[in-house]
Amino acid sequence: MHSIALRTRFLLDETARLAQLHGRAAGAVTLVGVSKTHPAGSIREAAAAGLQHVGESYVQEALSKIALLTDLPVTWHFVGRLQANKTAAVATHFDWVHAVDRLRIAERLNEQRPADKAPLQCCIEVNLSGEESKGGVAPDALPALAAAIATMPRLQLRGLMALPAPTDDPALQRAPFARLRGMLEALRHTHPGLDTLSMGMSADMEAAIAEGATLVRIGTALFGPRAVRAATAGSEHA
Repeated sequence: MHSIALRTRFLLDETARLAQLHGRAAGAVTLVGVSKTHPAGSIREAAAAGLQHVGESYVQEALSKIALLTDLPVTWHFVGRLQANKTAAVATHFDWVHAVDRLRIAERLNEQRPADKAPLQCCIEVNLSGEESKGGVAPDALPALAAAIATMPRLQLRGLMALPAPTDDPALQRAPFARLRGMLEALRHTHPGLDTLSMGMSADMEAAIAEGATLVRIGTALFGPRAVRAATAGSEHA
């Protein structure tokens, strides 16, 4: 399948098929097409084929695309690691942010979210591996961060996000996703409205769906290989 339109339709059908295969409703999983390094025209082609949710990891790149695509009825997700000096742009222009990992970022997003917009939908990123080089809150600090975000009127805490270490072993892929699902279930005792697990990318989508993913972040399988670019704010979240 060489065209973005064909890949979009295939992946929309595939997420529904995999959800049903693993005992879930066909509409339980939302495909977020992560378009970083790809042009606005690629997003337009995917949207015409049915894509409704678009993810970006680089703020400046995303803002230029959003400005060119204001006519599209898509939901914008910021899925990269967020620096404090970029929170105003994300709070203003995005509908979702997937990788809140510290109180300062949440506070700035809450303060900078425009009053005329609906609350910004948020997921907390959890660092499942404990690697200092990776973003995400430590599991033992998760309850306190969730409690703080839940008090912020311009944010709506929806769930959790994680970026496990890559592996080709399906069983090893499922283990961290199952752990994240357990963390969400534990948080629901004090935050019953939580309903979102942002997990799974092009290489481990089925494992994530099997363990309860509600948002899968698909980049390469949808838009093709990424262009090489200098590293900026945002991490490899698709």
